[in-house]
Amino acid sequence: MPHAPTIVAAAGGPTLSRIVAGAWRMDSWRFSVDERVRWIEGCLDLGITTFDHADIYGGYGVEALFGEALAAAPHLRERMQIVTKCGIRMMSPARPEHRLGHYDTSAAHVERSVDNSLAALRTDSIDVLLIHRPDALMDADALADCFGRLRAAGKVRHFGVSNFTPSQFALLNDRIGLVTNQIEASPLRVAPFHDGTLDQAQALRVAPMIWSALAGGRLFTGQDDAARRVRAVLERLAGERGIGVTTLVYAWLLRHPARLIPLTGSRRLDAMREAVAALDVEIDAQTWYEIWVAGNGAPCP
Repeated sequence: MPHAPTIVAAAGGPTLSRIVAGAWRMDSWRFSVDERVRWIEGCLDLGITTFDHADIYGGYGVEALFGEALAAAPHLRERMQIVTKCGIRMMSPARPEHRLGHYDTSAAHVERSVDNSLAALRTDSIDVLLIHRPDALMDADALADCFGRLRAAGKVRHFGVSNFTPSQFALLNDRIGLVTNQIEASPLRVAPFHDGTLDQAQALRVAPMIWSALAGGRLFTGQDDAARRVRAVLERLAGERGIGVTTLVYAWLLRHPARLIPLTGSRRLDAMREAVAALDVEIDAQTWYEIWVAGNGAPCP
């Protein structure tokens, strides 16, 4: 059975599994507590030990669903790393005080969000806390001080960001060391490969986490020209290698020297196995560029 290895996200940072389980859709799975426990156990058995959350997922409900499973099987906590995100004030019945959807990286909001996440997840500490989106009003010094207090209190071990540009990452990283930037990348989202995001990650030796590796399913069902073009290339290359398209896409991401850490989120453990299987697939540079060119929509200059 394929088994995901681990990776050190950054110098002095956490050790994460090479493939991460995204729990963002858990509220739509309609799993019982026992079924959630079995899903977590299945991921762990595959070597997927890192689980990705955000306070807003499921209308502020997914963390609590995961926490119920941990409360039913508390021994599983020591086998995993929990990543969660905060910094978005989403309008929701669960947060009636939010009169406007916006970003908030104030110390008060971050600290309150961490306390809420700890209670929902039924855990004493978060392994990695990410700021979910760039905040135009982010005070880097104040946020770094906030992170320091959370670390000193034992509530959060490491910090990172999500969806930050290289300059935004550099600003906060200058104040307090960040261990990852969780970004969108896929054969239909190739901008990070040439906009400096992955150059910075490689320069700083900070492994980026990758969300929407399958372009939200658009790789399989999209009818736009780009999706059709990329799908045709992926299907041909996967067929030549006797593997699934999903496995090929994850292998394509893993091939990059910035040490990408892809997320995958499915209720089906077979789908998680397809992602882990990519760790045993090697693709050469020409194959990698065939996929990149299809996604870019133009040949290499």
